Amino acid sequence: MVRVFALARYRGVGRKLLIAFKERGRRDLAPSLGRVLAEALVELPLEVGGPPVDRAAPHATVLPLAVQVPARAICAAPASRRSAAEVPDRALCLVPAPSRRSAARVRGGPHVERLANAAARVLAARGIEVVVAPALELAAGARDAVGLSREQRMANLTGRLRFREAGRPPPGVPIVVLDDVVTTGATAAACTRALAAEGFTVSAVLTLLAAG
Repeated sequence: MVRVFALARYRGVGRKLLIAFKERGRRDLAPSLGRVLAEALVELPLEVGGPPVDRAAPHATVLPLAVQVPARAICAAPASRRSAAEVPDRALCLVPAPSRRSAARVRGGPHVERLANAAARVLAARGIEVVVAPALELAAGARDAVGLSREQRMANLTGRLRFREAGRPPPGVPIVVLDDVVTTGATAAACTRALAAEGFTVSAVLTLLAAG
């Protein structure tokens, strides 16, 4: 189990902004959306290996943070590949949830990775470095998840969500899986399992919006 945090519900202005960014070519929204994600990241209670979890809880908790996060920026360095020796003591690793290749081509690249890079470019004045590790990919055959039930989403991802060695996270750094929307939690669970299979524990999942 892993804790899931969302900035707002999938409605109103948040929904309009995400649709514009994701489906209508408004790539210029990435810096603004990345900034609010960065502001939330500095507030998350993160530990290497993941925080304690209430085993009695039947589901991961989705917390609406939109009006609770102070407007202060995370410190981030450019998202380049670094060895473990180059990662400072205060660091954070963002693993973007992957997109289908066909969708990424239409959107000019993986849109969640673009958000992660935008968050990682926010002011570096506080000494926290964010490393973006695109460690996951979707194999051919994955369907668009819109309209699918949790069981269908899980079946859709089974065997198709894979680890990318080229995007391996640095060791000893808290890992946050980043996504745009959490609906049933199937993608968050699949990403967490794929990373766990490689020996990585996810500290939290952070999304822009929560649907459902």
